[in-house]
Amino acid sequence: MPKAIAIRKVEGKPGKVYYPLDLINLPDPAPKENEVVVRMTGAALNHRDLFLRQHLYPGITFGVPLLADGCGVVASAGSKAKQWVGKRVILNPGTGWRDDLEGPESPKGYAILGGTKMNPLGTLGETVTIDAAELEEAPTHLSSVEAAALPLTGLTAWRATMVKSGNAKPGRNILITGIGGGVAIMALLFAVAAGANVYVTSGDAEKIKKAKDLGAKGGVNYKEKDWDKQLREMLPKDRKQLDAIIDGAGSDIVDKGSKMLKAGGVISIYGMTVSPKMPFLMSAVLKNIEVRGSTMGSRKEFADMVKFVEQKNLKPVISRSVSGIDNLDGINGLFEDMKNSSQFGKLVIEIAKDNDVKSKL
Repeated sequence: MPKAIAIRKVEGKPGKVYYPLDLINLPDPAPKENEVVVRMTGAALNHRDLFLRQHLYPGITFGVPLLADGCGVVASAGSKAKQWVGKRVILNPGTGWRDDLEGPESPKGYAILGGTKMNPLGTLGETVTIDAAELEEAPTHLSSVEAAALPLTGLTAWRATMVKSGNAKPGRNILITGIGGGVAIMALLFAVAAGANVYVTSGDAEKIKKAKDLGAKGGVNYKEKDWDKQLREMLPKDRKQLDAIIDGAGSDIVDKGSKMLKAGGVISIYGMTVSPKMPFLMSAVLKNIEVRGSTMGSRKEFADMVKFVEQKNLKPVISRSVSGIDNLDGINGLFEDMKNSSQFGKLVIEIAKDNDVKSKL
């Protein structure tokens, strides 16, 4: 029986509890005619996985494999999906959303993989049995560890940056807050590849330096009171305002950001890791600032993102990886990195080697 990792229930209040990892057995795969069995080679963490362990995420459940990011090789398939066998693939990290720009078409909403009641699948296991329509071939220039880091992070960054902000264009000025996490870094890579002038914030000078190495024009430490003034001085002489802000932190970004944005500028928000409350001020109203929420993305946007990554030869940045589905100490260490915000890039579990998986086909 294939192994997977879920969380185990222990007593504790939301935000205080920290559910331990639990090595579980999955049923032997039996794909339906449109399904495939993917032997997973890698899976990656996102902040939602930490929130699940802290009981700070909706729909939490036990016994469902964790994680939504993953890469693997199709080992077997139902009668109508045989063409996928042997291909290296990445998984669309959620279901219920085909191509509507406004949001999921499913009346049940969008169901993200990993650790909740909304979706029985997760990528932190030896196998995933999934509808073949949810697969994209992994970009050929990516290693399996890199490919495993792409799906959820890439999709979230793609929609927030390339779709919702509307400003990932040559010559536009874009600010990306909280550089260091996987989504923020992918947003940086997408915007730079699209020709925009990208600036970042961080509380860590080393992370700002790494962002510059990836193409950022500059960065500021948000812990300094005048960070907004410092940022304005960095902007091009002929364009001294921001066109858009891509934000995953929350807090005072509307207050400070609206003063730096052009009239009609956009704040595209994909998360609120610092503060779940964000006042919308009259000063922002008077400048016609738009605040747009952005969560994950559609199946079409997932395909568009993968195509762009392939065309532009982009690579997710890997902060650290560990090996083995049963390496609970190593996997717990990755969660500690996320807790401490010490990572720059993605945290990945290498479940198996590509060659080992293919040799068993």
